[in-house]
Amino acid sequence: MKTDKRLSDKEVPPQGSADNLLVLTVATKETEGFRRFKRSAQFFNYKIQWVPSLDPASPSPRFGHSYDVVFASGPRELLKKFQQAKSRVVFSAEELIYPDRRLEAKYPTVSDGKRFLGSGGFIGYAPNLNKLVAEWEGQDSDSDQLFYTKIFLDPEKREQINISLGHSCSIFQNLDGALDEVVLKFEMGHVRARNLAYDTLPVVIHGNGPTKLQLNYLGNYIPRFWTFETGCTVCDEGLRSLKGIGDEALPTVLVGVFIEQPTPFLSLFFLRLLRLRYPQKRMRLFIHNHEQHHKLEVEKFLAEHGTEYQSVKLVGPEVRMANADARNMGADLCRQDQTCTYYFSVDADVALTEPDSLRLLIEQNKNVIAPLMTRHGRLWSNFWGALSADGYYARSEDYVDIVQGRRVGVWNVPYISNIYLIKGSALRAELQHVDLFHYSKLDADMSFCANVRQQEVFMFLTNRHTFGHLLSLDNYQTTHLHNDLWEVFSNPEDWKEKYIHENYTKALEGKLVEMPCPDVYWFPIFTEAACDELVEEMEHYGQWSLGDNKDNRIQGGYENVPTIDIHMNQITFEREWHKFLVEYIAPMTEKLYPGYYTRAQFDLAFVVRYKPDEQPSLMPHHDASTFTVNIALNRVGQDYEVSQGLGAQRQVEGGARLF
Repeated sequence: MKTDKRLSDKEVPPQGSADNLLVLTVATKETEGFRRFKRSAQFFNYKIQWVPSLDPASPSPRFGHSYDVVFASGPRELLKKFQQAKSRVVFSAEELIYPDRRLEAKYPTVSDGKRFLGSGGFIGYAPNLNKLVAEWEGQDSDSDQLFYTKIFLDPEKREQINISLGHSCSIFQNLDGALDEVVLKFEMGHVRARNLAYDTLPVVIHGNGPTKLQLNYLGNYIPRFWTFETGCTVCDEGLRSLKGIGDEALPTVLVGVFIEQPTPFLSLFFLRLLRLRYPQKRMRLFIHNHEQHHKLEVEKFLAEHGTEYQSVKLVGPEVRMANADARNMGADLCRQDQTCTYYFSVDADVALTEPDSLRLLIEQNKNVIAPLMTRHGRLWSNFWGALSADGYYARSEDYVDIVQGRRVGVWNVPYISNIYLIKGSALRAELQHVDLFHYSKLDADMSFCANVRQQEVFMFLTNRHTFGHLLSLDNYQTTHLHNDLWEVFSNPEDWKEKYIHENYTKALEGKLVEMPCPDVYWFPIFTEAACDELVEEMEHYGQWSLGDNKDNRIQGGYENVPTIDIHMNQITFEREWHKFLVEYIAPMTEKLYPGYYTRAQFDLAFVVRYKPDEQPSLMPHHDASTFTVNIALNRVGQDYEVSQGLGAQRQVEGGARLF
């Protein structure tokens, strides 16, 4: 922005008066940066006059833009500091000389402060500013910075117009070359940018040069948009309410689903997609499945639910479409369809547990917005708060607080991934470039963010609600029939949702626990999916024991009470089974047997198979264990029958008997 603040020729009284101050700014179009500038100006009641550029298509530095400026304080403080400068015109000052370094020697030396003129902001009395610009005869492509510099370096003109520089950044703060000097200062419900080098509180913050992202960070807070006392004060501005709108009138959303690598809990992903509280008939599906491993599951979902959606397009692994190309295709499907109001891109490693997620994102009414997603127990998330000099991850000062929910709001960030909502109107305007997901040699997600930033479109992240989390894919293996069973360590929340009975928590609270006889307890533990997959995994392995006393799998090679079974260690599941015992069985034993504590160590854990013509039952015996837990993996009356007695009291699939 090249913004000047013009005062009338009449001297301003010491306390200052906003009526005597006019802020002139130049902008070629109303971008999100310009709207941010206007919002900060309106916050302090500045009088703004917007002067459109004469040539919007020109990259000329002749005209300045307000896209990269925010006000941190009001006219009263600005005028007071201007008067303290005792000059008729004050320019911002910089650490770096631009555009002609050969002029450095001509600059007056300064004992303290920044030495070089910056034309991004200046303030002065109208007659003096008129004298300043009267000599301009350049073209739009000429440098106004160089023009003002030459006037300032002419001692006669400098004295005649009475120009000085704001060496200590008390009025203007140019961020280029000063990033290490500027920090946020929070105090009593207020927030300012503070210059540590000169201990000043600048009134105008300018993200000149390559410092736009730092200005975005500061603009999340300044002026008083977020403080520790108030939280977010602007998060409810400009919302698009969906309340009272009938299903048939809701915006049309194209949902892009991307399965780019082997991913656990894909069945849960589709289930959560179905649980979104948004009518399927207002949603279209685009699915890119890169993995042959998931082909059957994707086709099963579409066979069962595809007709519920407005339309479906599937690009399967046989097409061999690259990640970036598939993402370009998804975005372009919305771009080319004038009825597509939003494009909702979701990767398969997103656990979208909040059913209202889509509605909440739409209501926030941003061009591009992502919900916060983190990995369980880690600081890994789907956004970056800052970028390094080479364009990769850097941790912002507020990153951890945002991830952990100590700062809640809607944040302007430089990078988002995994899940985001884009307005169709933005895809058809600012983001109309059809190759959003290619940029230099960057990955698809980084390319997308680089292209969005280049078009001066803000990317927002909201952590106002708990939307869900990211799956960990680091240790996911596809060597088993049901690989999700092995995810209890990497993705414990999803493992619990898929495999632990919904009433287990109630049982832990003492509800739904039955005692068919003294010190024998029954409670729900497994879901049908857990029972079915464990049985199918054992059948798939297929190496059942012979059911005789000789058993080389155990120490000593002799089994006193033999069964036809498969041990957990035979399918390399003993570590996961122990985790299950520690997390879910041990708490129940400690509750049901007060004073007892267990680490759930075991020598044997196995699945037994009973058949009428093979091994129909098991004789009474004593287990060599402190406690035993038996879990029914089949449906009584459907897969088998039981005789009257203890076994008939409560034999439900997924139910555990503890004794």
